[in-house]
Amino acid sequence: MQRWNVAITGFGAIGRTVAGLLLQRQARYAQCHGADVRLTAVCGSRAGLYAPDGLPGPHGPEREAMRAGLTGEEFIERTNAHVLIDAGPTDYETGGAAYGYLRSALSRGVHAIAISKGALIFDLAGLRALAAANGVALKFSGATAAALPTVDLIEHNLAGCRVLKVEGIFTATTNYVLSQMMDGVALPDAVAQAQQLGMAEPDPRFDMDGWDTACKVTLIANAALNANIALNDVERQGINQITPRDIDGWKAAGVVPKLIGEIVPGEHGVRATVTLRTYPREHPFALVGAKMKAISIQTDAMGDVVAICRTSPLATAAAALKDFEHILMKR
Repeated sequence: MQRWNVAITGFGAIGRTVAGLLLQRQARYAQCHGADVRLTAVCGSRAGLYAPDGLPGPHGPEREAMRAGLTGEEFIERTNAHVLIDAGPTDYETGGAAYGYLRSALSRGVHAIAISKGALIFDLAGLRALAAANGVALKFSGATAAALPTVDLIEHNLAGCRVLKVEGIFTATTNYVLSQMMDGVALPDAVAQAQQLGMAEPDPRFDMDGWDTACKVTLIANAALNANIALNDVERQGINQITPRDIDGWKAAGVVPKLIGEIVPGEHGVRATVTLRTYPREHPFALVGAKMKAISIQTDAMGDVVAICRTSPLATAAAALKDFEHILMKR
């Protein structure tokens, strides 16, 4: 049975959820893939923990057990990982610590799974080239709308088709806030509710101003459609400008607002936008609930393909471990 050591960087709420789910699935990995999977190392921004024979279950180590200084770009080499899962904070301007971890892993022949978007926005092409040069995988389902199938859907399920347009509700926070506002909740209160549910960060502007959706359409366009666009190339709109008068008007018109990421390939390149749109109540996007995401892909041969899923930390963790299983399948 082949041994697989897994390391997780960014051991916050998502990282801990990944750890717990990974440990729960150890028997599955052994039965289905002949893989002896061990969670051997985790780290946060200042401290980490390494156990050559595997960290304790069922939920992984407690923060108090971590050792100061076991972190940084040498973490991968020092902990002898075969697979890195990065769940750290997003820094799309410099790539942040995640960029260092991913480069360190890929350059050492370690497979990498990214949940954080920042490093991918900063240098997806460079990271993919590094992965190819070292014969390892770079996967990032968790960074492109988590459980919602996006890049995999285009590359695998729609292989052979020409994609005419991609549209999606890619950010659960804005979808929740818009749904609550249509139910009569004021914008600040809807944002506060999203924060209480863990759907929005203490500073919600990244989501509310449309940046999160813009990051996701950039990644989908570049990864699945070879677009080579930068984040600043995405025309972007948020939802902070919505007024009670807007809400009353939409209700009177029988339409439902959604913040939509759109990608349209064309003769002169790929155009990506984030815009606030309204849909009649019978439209599939209008039926997407407050805590859900959706994608619609228009193709030349298969028509329109629509996928809808619920969002949660567990779903995000499952998306990362889907990537891990794909690596195990191709070993």
